[in-house]
Parts: sequence; structure tokens; C-alpha cells
Amino acid sequence: MADQPAIAVVVLTQGSRPAELRRGVESVLAQERVTTDVVVVGNGWDPATAEPALPDGVRTLALPENVGIPAGRNAGVPLVSGEWLFFLDDDADIPSRTFLADAVAKLRADPSIGMLQPRLRVPDGAPAPRRWIPRIRKGDPERSSNVFAVLEAVIVLPREVFERAGGWAAPFFYAHEGIDLAWKVWDQGKRVWYAGDLVAEHPSVSPTRHSYYYRLNARNRVWLARRNLPIVLVPLYVGSWTGIQLLRWFRKPAVLRAWFGGWAEGWRTDPGERRPLRWRTIARMTAAGRPPIV
Repeated sequence: MADQPAIAVVVLTQGSRPAELRRGVESVLAQERVTTDVVVVGNGWDPATAEPALPDGVRTLALPENVGIPAGRNAGVPLVSGEWLFFLDDDADIPSRTFLADAVAKLRADPSIGMLQPRLRVPDGAPAPRRWIPRIRKGDPERSSNVFAVLEAVIVLPREVFERAGGWAAPFFYAHEGIDLAWKVWDQGKRVWYAGDLVAEHPSVSPTRHSYYYRLNARNRVWLARRNLPIVLVPLYVGSWTGIQLLRWFRKPAVLRAWFGGWAEGWRTDPGERRPLRWRTIARMTAAGRPPIV
């Protein structure tokens, strides 16, 4: 129907979780009061070969190699139409049939919100990791608030906001692309919102399961600063995170070696397009509770 929000949906996968992928896609197709256009992007895998097969009407895109999470998501966007974009990881799903309609209603009701992350819960009822609440003072996970980063697994935003931001930070491959995009949303004069009253599901997994976690975590912290901050703030941001990691991992020298290897790589290598935040944006972020130096 013409009055229903049109949602462009990008689901990213490497094909390693076919049952979860099918469940997530079905949860999108079950949405009410919206229309959806869905593409499943295979990062180094062809989703058309999925077993069980994907539902009818779902587009697929096979990337010949794993280009990383942000670049993989970006690749799917031109293939689907809709005023709103919804990004869903292949191990996540949305249990409420009105999730997308409710999310868009929030964005329409308050145009100052430029991107929305819901509260994530673990499907089996286990406690959700505190890191899923993207704010310093975690508090009650059901409390909504402004945030300055997002957990990228389940995200809703207007397409025009995404395009003005330049999309996800493709060079990052993995880690912190949600901070990069959130900062760019704030720089458009909008806010990023954690919606504690909207729920998605995601299994509880440790990010350190990836062998490259510590290296890319550090490299991308440096790249975040070099891409997004005024020159004077770059050493303050990198320095604060360097101090935090030293306090966090000083008893684990192997972890620190990997982290500082990524730190050095972040200074040596090209982070991609530099678009420093306006000082007006930095003032707004500071007034809202988190200056971009930590």
C-alpha cells in the first residue's frame, strides 16, 4: 500500500549460519504495515545456494571474496529500494511483527533522530552482554537514550541520512564502523538513538573469537580519529583509548602486542576519506554527554 513505509533490507552473511539466516529473513518478511525489499549479500559466498533455501522474492548478491562487514553491507544497498534502510546480521532476527513499522514511526515522529538501534536480547533468555548497550553509563537496558555508537547487527535509518554519511566505512573490514557512521549522523545535525523499547534478538558471542579482533580494534580506533576528528583532537582520542587498553590488558602481554601492532598499522596506512566533524557537532555531542575524545 502507498501509505506503508518502504523498507530496503540488507542482510549480510558468509553462509556459515544457514538456519539462523533463514529465520532472520523470515522475521523480516513477516513484518506488518510496511513493504520490504530484501537482499542477502554473501561475503565470499553465493546465497542462492543456501540450504535451506531462502524464501521466494528475496534477492541475492554473491561477492567473490570476503570484502569485510561494512563494504559487504554497502554492496547490498543499491540493489534494494525504499525510503528507509534496515541492516540485519545473519544471526539476528526481529521477533515482533511490527518492529519495522514501530521503528519508522519513531523516526517519523522525531526527525532529529537520524539512526536507531534497538535493544538486543539473547534468544534463550540468558543475560545480554552489557556491551550491547552503546553508552558509557549502561544502566537499565530498557532505558532509551542518545548514543554515539551503535551495535551494527540491527540498525534502522533513513536512506538519505545513510547516503549523506557516505555509507559504512568500507576500509574498516571489521570493528568500529558503527562509531564512524554514528559520528557522521551526528554531523548532519541529527542524533543517534538507542531504543530500549524496541527489541531484536541476537546470540551472545564473544568478539574476541576472531583472530584479528585486537589488531583491527586498535587500527580502526586510530582510523576513526584520523578520518573524523579535527587535527587537535586526534591525539586526545587515540591517547585516551591507548590508556584504556593499557589498563585493561596490562596483565596480557600477547593481547597488548596484537593491539599495538594494529595501533601502529593505523598510523601507517590509509584510513579512507577524511571528513572531520564540525566544531558545532563536537559541541552538540559534548552537551549530549560524550565528547569524541573517549
